[in-house]
Amino acid sequence: MKILLAGFGAMNERVAKLALDKGHEITGIILSRTTERQLPYPVYYVDDEFPEADVIIDFSNPEITLPLIQSKHNIPLVIATTGEKEAIIDALKIKAQHTPTFFSANMSYGVHILTELIQYAVPLLKDYDIELIERHHNKKVDGPSGTLVKLLDAIQEKRSLNPVTDRTLEDKARAHDDVGISVVRGGTITGEHEVLFAGIDETIQIIHRAQSKDIFANGAIEVAEQLINKHNGYYTFENLS
Repeated sequence: MKILLAGFGAMNERVAKLALDKGHEITGIILSRTTERQLPYPVYYVDDEFPEADVIIDFSNPEITLPLIQSKHNIPLVIATTGEKEAIIDALKIKAQHTPTFFSANMSYGVHILTELIQYAVPLLKDYDIELIERHHNKKVDGPSGTLVKLLDAIQEKRSLNPVTDRTLEDKARAHDDVGISVVRGGTITGEHEVLFAGIDETIQIIHRAQSKDIFANGAIEVAEQLINKHNGYYTFENLS
């Protein structure tokens, strides 16, 4: 494949290395504004004419992602940007009328399976309290993570709950229909997401631990390899295969 990268942070640096190892080609990097940073590939901006490419892989931010989706190109899009999720999905569904598009807040197939397991478990554990905990490195800016939001959405499809992000605001006991959301930032933690089901005298924990950012980069490349052969449409892990 010929790949354009939207943004060139830590994730797309990994995408570039792993894509080259697999025999793919990086044709350029798309940015939203000029940079003094020396980059290893040609730089383009959202309003530019892009070079020939089979797919765009985007691990950037909404400042790049939304204008990129709304621009005139018809290159298949693999979007892994977190932040402004609903706006991104709405724009992708419009774009999907004339090009294949894919979105996931987490490119790990293991996280996709985690989501499936949670949706299976929630109806079976309807009397259990649910808590969500995510842990990431100390450089991560947003919180809660896009993946935690994805897990919360999956839970909400099966059980209507009230998200609680700060219990210091009120002095009262936890309500059964609350779902606690805890955010941990420290060190070099790649990414951990835990769903805790707490019942009477017992707990069940479902945890996904990312041991390397390569799982997300490889996931994006594998999605791109499938997406470029798909008809126009909006895809997720649920309907890509």
